[in-house]
Amino acid sequence: MYYFIVNPNAGWGKGGRVWRVLACYMEKRQVEYEAYLTTEKGDARNIARKLTEGRREPLVIIGVGGDGTMNELVDGLVFCAPVTLGYIPAGSANDLRRGLRLTANPLRGMKRIFAARRHRTIDYGVLSYGEQAVEHRRFLVSAGIGMDAAVCQEIAERRQRGKKTPPGGRSLSYILTGLKQILKCRPCKGYIILDGVKRVEFNHIAFISCQIQPYEGGGFKIAPGADGSDGRLEICVASHASRRKLISVFLEAFRGVRRQKGIRCYQCGEAVIHTERLLPVHVDGECCGLHSDLQIACVPRKVRIVG
Repeated sequence: MYYFIVNPNAGWGKGGRVWRVLACYMEKRQVEYEAYLTTEKGDARNIARKLTEGRREPLVIIGVGGDGTMNELVDGLVFCAPVTLGYIPAGSANDLRRGLRLTANPLRGMKRIFAARRHRTIDYGVLSYGEQAVEHRRFLVSAGIGMDAAVCQEIAERRQRGKKTPPGGRSLSYILTGLKQILKCRPCKGYIILDGVKRVEFNHIAFISCQIQPYEGGGFKIAPGADGSDGRLEICVASHASRRKLISVFLEAFRGVRRQKGIRCYQCGEAVIHTERLLPVHVDGECCGLHSDLQIACVPRKVRIVG
């Protein structure tokens, strides 16, 4: 038995179109499955929790949607029994697919899941925030504070208003919105503490990105050195007073952020982040409000996934 959690609205309706193709394929071949279609934010998390809570038998859950769908799915998992995940990308960013090097072809991806005899285990991150860090969110791709989260927030608000992505797709939308946010950006002071030992202070933080996978924002290679199975976070801090320099850094992210003035990269198992004022925060492109204090940790090789 295969359990599908499907976001039909992912990728501006692409999720629904992909699911119809997959369902037709399975019906013809009499594959035994159950499908749960999401209708609003939080559904994938709730469905994943109901499927796994108190369960002792192994099961396979396949997500059909984008990075946000998989974020909710993993956030809702209760690790009571062996859970194996499959992923059919149908979103607009698909950075998890890029990081895991999965096929973009839905049918090919599903056949690979059905024929799989082995799986791999990957890391996930945990973001804690709020009063005394009582709220927690898991993530598979990245979490960030500052300008990159502001970009995610603006794109999400545009989607809620029914405005479509530009013809160039998510990457172009991210570039245009990113340039706009750079012009509005007000860098602030702050610091990070790595593994509870090393404290690094900054005077002009534009954003801090904590990566499990190399990509975010629909193909921006923020952390070329990130490895989703090494038990480490790749933390990239953009701190520069010059907006002109930030634009250069932002555009160069297509090829991979490199060591240069204003960009610092670190590896750690956990980190504490503090900024002098409230800034937007995101996990896997999903907005988490405004915060100034975060705790982030990597949970190594906990998620079993086919691919």
